Amino acid sequence: MADTVREIERKYEANGAGLPPEGLPDLTGVDRVASVADRGTATLDATYYDTADRRLARDGITLRRRTGGDDAGWHLKLPVAAHVRDEIRAPLSDTVPRALRGLLRSRVRDAELIPLVRIATRRETRQLLAADGTVLAEIAADQVRADRPSGPGRTAEWAEIEVELTAGGDTALLDAVEDRLLRAGLRPASTASKAARALRDTAPKGERKTAAKSEREAATEGGRKTAAEGERKTAAEPTAADQCGEPPTAEAPTAEEIVLRYLTRQIRALTELDPAVRRDLPDSVHQMRVATRRLRSALRSYATVLDRAATDPLGAELKWLAAELGVGRDAEVLAARIQEALTALPKELRPGPVRTRLRTWTQAHRKGSRKHLIAVLDGERYLTLLNALDALITDPPRARAARRPADRVLPKAVERDFRRLAGHVATALAAPPGRDRDLALHEARKAAKRTRYAAEAARPELGRPAKELAARMTELQELLGDHQDSVMAREALRDLAAQAHAAGENAFAYGVLYAREESRAAAREAELPTLWATIDSGTAGGAR
Repeated sequence: MADTVREIERKYEANGAGLPPEGLPDLTGVDRVASVADRGTATLDATYYDTADRRLARDGITLRRRTGGDDAGWHLKLPVAAHVRDEIRAPLSDTVPRALRGLLRSRVRDAELIPLVRIATRRETRQLLAADGTVLAEIAADQVRADRPSGPGRTAEWAEIEVELTAGGDTALLDAVEDRLLRAGLRPASTASKAARALRDTAPKGERKTAAKSEREAATEGGRKTAAEGERKTAAEPTAADQCGEPPTAEAPTAEEIVLRYLTRQIRALTELDPAVRRDLPDSVHQMRVATRRLRSALRSYATVLDRAATDPLGAELKWLAAELGVGRDAEVLAARIQEALTALPKELRPGPVRTRLRTWTQAHRKGSRKHLIAVLDGERYLTLLNALDALITDPPRARAARRPADRVLPKAVERDFRRLAGHVATALAAPPGRDRDLALHEARKAAKRTRYAAEAARPELGRPAKELAARMTELQELLGDHQDSVMAREALRDLAAQAHAAGENAFAYGVLYAREESRAAAREAELPTLWATIDSGTAGGAR
């Protein structure tokens, strides 16, 4: 069983191989530090693993097997934000634990994890204590020796300081301690981790450029929010240069360049969200599903850029993955909606064991769903899809408009999707209330998503009009999504009522909730004509 510890720390180093002759400065009185306690010395021996081409290092991830100290075992560190990582621990074993290997699968794929560097550390630990004896942070003064366990390489030695907050600690303390350490002659560490420095400093001459590149990429990764924090939002958004409408080269970008950049962001999101889904982090399944939908939608919207003869099979596999991610998730969202409505219902309107019935229904629909999802992520079909997506970027199947200027190709694609959406909305508005309208509104919702994703992809080139169109599509999508959720809730309530009746329970509450959902859906339908008129008139001459 693996345990997770949130690690918030900063690293520092001296100018030479050792610490300043006068040692660490006295930190008593810094922020809330009332005293400093010496906690002794430990000898740590760690071997760091990665693929031969250092896929983990490129993403700022470290995997080590360490003996010594009070936390001997396997440690996997996943970046969360600058100076923040989640450390996932597993007991000592001769091989990489299965739980940790699974968390790395989306990056490692079928590649072998091999020992790349060995680090021996002599650590002196001190605790920073508050006046009441509460441990605020730990400071480790490390004397480090690193070498390669096999192959060519050098031995490297250095000293560094780690300052780590305890659980619930305040980063203001880190700021105050940092100020004192910098004034004492220390400087922020040149690498994000010991492993990164060890790979750099032990590299044979011909390998040093590669090691330096991995180090820079890892430092960049350490400062970037990931799936558990902010990647969910940024996965769909352009870079700072993109937002300014500036291509990365002096020449105007081609349609292929813009589309591939967007696809690359979604593939990265998919890869980074994989371990979050395996860890069952909040909203991770939903966000991974969104990434698959964005990928599939972009492949369809930009068929004049990437040949659909090659991308349609990928789209089918992405549809499969999105469906697998939805197993259990949809029932969970639906149950939450019904539970919220049930809570708002006066007690006299919900006779019988309604909450128990809902809980039983939810458990029945979720039974085995998580186990099934992990099996999907561990399967060969999923791995094949990830590899195919990588191949799409490295060797794109160009269609006729791929090399044309983006500002001529992308607006036409967005316009096509918008016209398609307009047709679905017209069909829905013309349909009589009931099942036909429900189905038409659901199709309009999917078309709104596709238009939104197409606008997001085009935003680096089209700028504000694309951003505004995406915002309008989000508003429409939310209205239509609430309507569709009401349709699904009513189906679930009929099912619940039938089960309750068969069990001899009072089914009155389900009827009340059904009527309220029906009224809610009717209200959303009534809002649509006005909203659509506003969107249609506001979009004329914009991103279209």
